[in-house]
This record gives sequence, structure tokens and C-alpha cells, in this order.
Amino acid sequence: MAKDQAEVLAEWIEEARRIVFFGGAGTSTESGIPDFRSAGGLYESGQDEFPYPPEEMLSRDFFYRKPETFYRFYRRKMLYPDARPNPMHLLLAELEERGKLNAVITQNIDGLHQKAGSRRVLEVHGSVLRNTCTDCGARYGPEIVSGSEGIPRCPVCGGAIKPDVVLYGEMLDSSVLEASVRAIEEADLMLVGGTSLTVQPAASLVGMFEGGRLALLNRTPTPYDSHADLLITEPMGAVADRVRRLLGPS
Repeated sequence: MAKDQAEVLAEWIEEARRIVFFGGAGTSTESGIPDFRSAGGLYESGQDEFPYPPEEMLSRDFFYRKPETFYRFYRRKMLYPDARPNPMHLLLAELEERGKLNAVITQNIDGLHQKAGSRRVLEVHGSVLRNTCTDCGARYGPEIVSGSEGIPRCPVCGGAIKPDVVLYGEMLDSSVLEASVRAIEEADLMLVGGTSLTVQPAASLVGMFEGGRLALLNRTPTPYDSHADLLITEPMGAVADRVRRLLGPS
């Protein structure tokens, strides 16, 4: 009997020594966080409620020009404090605990990988869990934003608080990119999940993988489908659940 895709993936994980995961918004949709471009996603759902396109409201220029509107959109559409890790987050944390996974490289800003227990997380687009005063540099958790109205202000100096997320018009953190490249270059199995692989320059990281096997898990086609050694279009949570059962206790 032919093995199903989850069985193949579980075998590859067992055989691998240095796994790296690269993920996008689809990794967190099963935790109740919408993605960006699909039907019902962030960009579509924000069109009727706000007078500007989401891409504009999530830009550096807009943050400084219209911070009140920025924060109204940000609190409404970008913060999901009640979201919980799903089976894919849990699988990755377990693989790290087993000593098999070297790094999670994520385009997401929700912090769910850390909530699941992952420690080696490279957040190429930053995180909603970190916020910084634009005047004195004091750092705060997400409560400084969610627990305030209007523009959140620094309790120390009164300066405006800015989320540590990469907005349109901002550069990615070079140290995070360098660490991501190193992890990819050292990997013998790369898992790519929940990403359309169209957002640059983060998506170009996948093209740097020259190791052993590439497994791609995504519901819709990507530019890298033809490069994948294993292409899975089933829901990631169901696949991760089956892989966890096949691998057994850590």
C-alpha cells in the first residue's frame, strides 16, 4: 500500500538532522487569525470599515501621518490576544525539543510559535508582542497598545509607542535575515507552510535552500511548487496532527 503524504513527511522528519521551517499567515489561520489575501482575509475585510487600503494603513508613512487611524485599524485587525497555537505550532515545538529543528523562520507577527514552546524563532516581520517608545526607546508588551485608546503613550516620557512590526516602507532586520540564511544553508530538510511565497524579500529565502528535501504545505499554488519534493495541499493542522501521532511521544 502506498504511503500517504503525512507518513512520508514523518519518515523524512525521522531521517533529518537539521530541519528548518519557513512559514506565513496560513500557519495561523487554524488558530483563528485571518490571512491577508484570501477571501475573508485581512485585506478584503478591512475595505468597508476603513477609508484607506490596508497596505497604506500598515505603512511607515501612514503611521506617522495618521497614527490614530493606524491604531484603530491595528487594534481591530492585527491583535488576537486569545489565539492559541494549533497542531502545526505544537509539532514544530516538539521537533525542536527532540533536537531536530534548528529554527522556525516566520513571516507572522502573532507570537504563536513562542506560545507553543518554540525558542529558536526568527521573526522576519517582527512581533505584536513587542512595542517601543519612539522617543526614549523604552520597551513594552502588547498590553501597552491593547489597554489604551488612541495613540498609546510611553509612561516614562509620554512619547508615542510604535509596534515592533515591519511596516511597508521599512527594512527587514538584517541580523534576523542573516540568521535565517544560516539556518537554511545548514538544513537537510526544509518545511515551508502556509505562505504564498510572493512577499519579498522574505520569500526569496526559500530559494536559498540547497540541502536535501523540500516539503511544501499550502492550500493554494505557489511559485515554488515545482521545486518541492513533497507537495501537500491538505489543511496543515490535520497533517501536523497525523505526523505528531506517527512520531509518537518525544
